[in-house]
Amino acid sequence: MTEISIHEAESRLSELTQRVEQGETIVVTRDGQPVMDLVPHPRPRKGLNFGAIDAFKKKYGITEFFSYVAPDFDDPLPEDFLLRPLPDDA
Repeated sequence: MTEISIHEAESRLSELTQRVEQGETIVVTRDGQPVMDLVPHPRPRKGLNFGAIDAFKKKYGITEFFSYVAPDFDDPLPEDFLLRPLPDDA
């Protein structure tokens, strides 16, 4: 981590910006005391890569992830669902 005075930072802002873009953190000081950090801005996260999903499916011969979904899959569970004992064959 590099420390630099605020006066020097003013005159070297372009250079410092390039260093921060490469991942460096720079501490800016006034009278020898830290007043701020110059840090890289977080990169925005990207969404799902549907191309990678399609490539994975093609590579492994997958045509669908779920072969069957019960019609009542999204139906609410009965109120006593958690109170019932498990079946003997479980």
